Amino acid sequence: MTVPEGCASDGFRAAGEASAGFGTAWSVSAESVSADSESADSAQPGSVLAGTALENAAKHVGKWHDFAPSDANRGPGIPYKYSNNPYAGQWDGRTLSSGIIADYKRMVMTDGEGIRNSLYVSGCPFRCEKCWNSSIWDFRAGKPYTKELEDSIIADLEPDYIQGLSLMGGEPMLNTPVLLPLLERVRETYGNAKDVWSWTGYTWEELMRDGETGDKARLLSYVDVLVDGRYIEEKKDSLLQFRGSSNQRIIDVKKSLLAGRVEIWEKLKDQKRFIPEISGKERAAGEGAN
Repeated sequence: MTVPEGCASDGFRAAGEASAGFGTAWSVSAESVSADSESADSAQPGSVLAGTALENAAKHVGKWHDFAPSDANRGPGIPYKYSNNPYAGQWDGRTLSSGIIADYKRMVMTDGEGIRNSLYVSGCPFRCEKCWNSSIWDFRAGKPYTKELEDSIIADLEPDYIQGLSLMGGEPMLNTPVLLPLLERVRETYGNAKDVWSWTGYTWEELMRDGETGDKARLLSYVDVLVDGRYIEEKKDSLLQFRGSSNQRIIDVKKSLLAGRVEIWEKLKDQKRFIPEISGKERAAGEGAN
């Protein structure tokens, strides 16, 4: 399963810190993005403003921070001591995003329900411990998102056997300059015939906090199913469906927004026990074959 789980090992982190430079947003301080947020609405990916935010972020490489210790409820498992925990509105994708993606995969069966196409965006300042995708923490790791790629993504959703689009990362909520125009086109082209799944390091409660940036709420309005929360190594569970640690939830976004509380995806079906693979020879022996 591919999930946007937390951060890398200490060995990887040490190597990354040694080479970290301009544009490496491994963590963001309380002073960094907030100083740039007033002009966030006019910032474009890769602009001078975005570069400034990234430079500020780079100054805080190699540190874990809890920036919102006074917040009473930030969701399951948060704050987590081995990730960065932002206060509301601290990280703004309109300044942090560089318009870079790490990968795009067609016909994937592990990133949500059914056969899907998956877009992996770059950049994640949560940097949770033992992250599977730590190579794309950097907002500039990958290749530019282009109109040609967007056209391909829209066209690739057309077949009836493609159920929808999955947004992976990196952190989708911090790549709204890329994802909002894309999802607008998805809805304009297909309405609700194709569903949208997104993974995020934010918890639902954090996204609902007063003071969070409006672009996140707008992105969430296009999402059908959200897998939320940091990856927590101590809560790792290989029996979970579409997620890596037990604090993470699969949330029905539309129902949750209507109810004003978290509503779990009704098709959730975690495994109850591990069923190992057995060899053909073992199977034949069990069936009484010679």
